[in-house]
Amino acid sequence: MGAISSYLASFSDSFKAALLLWPVLSFALTLPILAYLYHRDGRLRPLTALAAYLSVLYVAGLACFTLYPLPSGDSGPGITYGIPPQFNPLNFIFDIQKDGLRAILQLLFNVALFVPLGFLAKVLYRMGWLPALAVSLTATCLIETAQLTGLFGMYPYAYRTFEVDDIICNALGGMLGWLLGALFTKALPKRPEEAPPITHQPGFLRRCVALWLDAMMVAVLGFLPWLAPALACEAFFDAPLTLGSLGSSDTETLLCGAGLLVAFAVLEVAIPWLHDGSTLGGLFVRMSCETRPRTGWHRALFYAVRSAVLIAVFALPPYAIPILALFYLIARQMPYDFLP
Repeated sequence: MGAISSYLASFSDSFKAALLLWPVLSFALTLPILAYLYHRDGRLRPLTALAAYLSVLYVAGLACFTLYPLPSGDSGPGITYGIPPQFNPLNFIFDIQKDGLRAILQLLFNVALFVPLGFLAKVLYRMGWLPALAVSLTATCLIETAQLTGLFGMYPYAYRTFEVDDIICNALGGMLGWLLGALFTKALPKRPEEAPPITHQPGFLRRCVALWLDAMMVAVLGFLPWLAPALACEAFFDAPLTLGSLGSSDTETLLCGAGLLVAFAVLEVAIPWLHDGSTLGGLFVRMSCETRPRTGWHRALFYAVRSAVLIAVFALPPYAIPILALFYLIARQMPYDFLP
């Protein structure tokens, strides 16, 4: 037990780093995963959403276990000298002879480290064994290359050991996880093959994912009217973009503001008006923002109020989002859903 405790204790800082990175990574990575799952399945079970969040934690932990801690100070591996790579696939035999139980634990850990990756590839993303193997090999080769090159040149020397054994063990762990996932999915009920219909009664999580997708598209399209000509001016004229007597800052404000308003009007009003209440983000996650049929001025009022609510969310997110979330938690609907 002393060897096991000592081995696990060496990774305590990695666990802490993974947990600290989780909120940032979950915001950046989990929403696209949820959007993909909504698009594929037309619904999202709580356990599936939890698996998506845990997969983000796993990615953070994988990076921390394999690349952390980073070199610091004035001397040491990665700063003043490197750690030689190990290309002998049978080197684990000598490691076991030298270090005994600790070397065995290292091998088992390298296998276990990639078991969740294979399991998620099969259960969550429904990959076949060959794509799952390709993902496992790609991930482990990226990690080992980062170790071999001093985090892709960030450090002048390798600060951790590149080992062929690690690639073999990681790939083996990925395949073992895939097999466990295959056994797990056999116990699950069969899923319908046909694409699920668009729902007019979306839940809060689906609304959030659709809104996040729409917001990303509004931001990208809204900044293009300023960004594209501004880059052209810098590249060809070596000068900032200006319009008439306006300075570069005022020009940026004007073009970005106009672009955002046009993008918002197209993506949040025109497109859903023409597609039965589905924005581009809503089409991706198979939902409509119109929870009941409306025509004429009733429909126009609905989109006017909905637009006002969304503008408040985009303009004042720290205040509008908690208020809107609390409103939905109590009423189980958005404010504009109550309109006739």
